[in-house]
Amino acid sequence: MKDSKVGLVLEGGAMRGLFSSGVMDVLMEHNISFDGAIGVSAGAAFGCNYKSKQIGRALRYNKRFAGDKRYCSLDSLLKTGNLYNAKFCYDTIPNELDLFDYETYKKNPMEFWIVASDVHTGNAVYKKLKTCSSKDFEWMRASASMPLASKIVKVDGFELLDGGMTDSIPLKKFQSMGYEKNVVILTQPRGFIKKKNSLMWLMRIALHRYPALVTAMAQRHVMYNDETDYVFDQEKKGNVFVICPDESLGISRTEKNPDELQRVYDMGRTVALQNINRIKSFVE
Repeated sequence: MKDSKVGLVLEGGAMRGLFSSGVMDVLMEHNISFDGAIGVSAGAAFGCNYKSKQIGRALRYNKRFAGDKRYCSLDSLLKTGNLYNAKFCYDTIPNELDLFDYETYKKNPMEFWIVASDVHTGNAVYKKLKTCSSKDFEWMRASASMPLASKIVKVDGFELLDGGMTDSIPLKKFQSMGYEKNVVILTQPRGFIKKKNSLMWLMRIALHRYPALVTAMAQRHVMYNDETDYVFDQEKKGNVFVICPDESLGISRTEKNPDELQRVYDMGRTVALQNINRIKSFVE
């Protein structure tokens, strides 16, 4: 019997998230369950499939639609203000083209949390998605709405953008919620150091009405590197099992080549399979 809650923490990284999807599919195939999961950006958008138990879904719809201008395109950005089309990604796909299993999601007792960034306070906002209703999908969309490539998402009285700007790897938050043991899936290799954003000058212009958010974004590299240091420190203490690529994934954040998407997904599967017995021992 588990003597503490076990969590799954999912970093973002746009299409790097397919590495995480490969890992998660292997974990599901081996019937590894968690008491809760928390995802940021792509970690939120792809991680919901763990609670709905839909192995292969994230890879499937990304390979099918990545090159579709309805999914992610300059055309969508110019017409809607969102590089990733909101209606197509968070309504048409899950409700018509690659059906999301809402019933399984609701019945699965695993909690699923996402992280978004409040544009007014520059702080992280955490939301538990109980049903993946249309409003829950708006929260998920907010978590994955990259600045400059997305409009601000308004939901439940909040105005939100990408959660990775304020809490890229929310391990501390999950620990504070009682998740004492956590599997953390990173999309960068060990030793990766995030550098200062070279587009901060443009961010300051585009988001000048939100100075607290701009301040948070300017310090994101510091926050991110502190969080990765904390993750690996917790790993040494036995509280965390880290799964990450052996080397840089070398994939564009908006990659459209299905072969590249498959390659990164397969890298995740490989790492997970190499460690599956150790992961089982840690979780169980």
